[in-house]
Amino acid sequence: MSKAGKILAVGGLFVASVIGFAALNNSKSTSGYEEGGYTSQVSTLRFSMSSNNQHPIFDGAEKFKEIVEKYTELKVDIYPSAQLGDDRAAIEMLQLGTLDVSIPSTGPLANFYPEYNVFDLPFMLSSEQVADQVLRSEFGDQMLEMLSSRGLVGLDFWENGFRHLTNSRRSVQSIEDVRGLKIRTMESPLHLDAWRAMGATPTPMAFNELFTALQQGTVDGQENPYPNIALNNLYEVQGSMTDTGHVYTPLALIFSEATWNKLSRQDKRVIRQAAIEAGDYQREVNRQVNLDSLSTIEQNMEVVTLTPDARKAFQDATASVVDKYESIIGADVIEAFREEIRKAEAELAQP
Repeated sequence: MSKAGKILAVGGLFVASVIGFAALNNSKSTSGYEEGGYTSQVSTLRFSMSSNNQHPIFDGAEKFKEIVEKYTELKVDIYPSAQLGDDRAAIEMLQLGTLDVSIPSTGPLANFYPEYNVFDLPFMLSSEQVADQVLRSEFGDQMLEMLSSRGLVGLDFWENGFRHLTNSRRSVQSIEDVRGLKIRTMESPLHLDAWRAMGATPTPMAFNELFTALQQGTVDGQENPYPNIALNNLYEVQGSMTDTGHVYTPLALIFSEATWNKLSRQDKRVIRQAAIEAGDYQREVNRQVNLDSLSTIEQNMEVVTLTPDARKAFQDATASVVDKYESIIGADVIEAFREEIRKAEAELAQP
């Protein structure tokens, strides 16, 4: 069982373990968190995120802040809505040591770690439950550990969710309807290739620039999970949504290695466990907000449900993208990902 899996397996005992830190120390004092005479050399963690403060990602960040501040002397300041920069800028700042914590999608991370493209291969993960098991597996742990090669520390995967297509030009009910649409994507070559394979004209763009681009007609549409669509009022500038579910996007909770190395071992323990606990909470909130967001979307936009044949046509159109990225990602990484998916699907299928 993976390290993350072991924490999940004990369930509610997580809180008890953190409380145990406090009980042993008797109070939240600096001396209580010393270990071998070493205390954290930072007092405040700056936490950057692209989503706004209405998004479930912010709720997860708030939970993380609550736990860390309760059981350490550290303070966590959260900066939503890309106040300190978009995901790519935040990753670069973490590597430089000018930012402490962030929660980017895996797409922007793939610009720095090619193996992370595996998460954005189209039509790989079939459900949220499968995604949970895959991300909290030995495979997920290895992907997080990989981040240390370029100045980052990976703590856990949180959830953005399945991505769906919206646009302002026409109802998309088949792969043919995608042809010629100008679609905003994340700044990821794989996403660009996937949408080209589907017949669209993709345009990479930071999320905080998206609403204006849709409003001005710079792009016709975009693709995002339900909460991103509803909570950012994209239905005001989009007329139709199609439940493509073409990619499940995880988020990676990451630290600057420079900051991490300044933390005491005790604070690191609390932070690692806080990442898991806050991740569980964030997924729970995200899935409820998913349902609420879909209801909002249905009230304000046309929602198209693809037929099985139409969905297969989308899958067939993007099959070549998986082949193209095998040499970039690594055949071994793709196979390990697929094997973990197969294991999860088999376990979930058992009565």
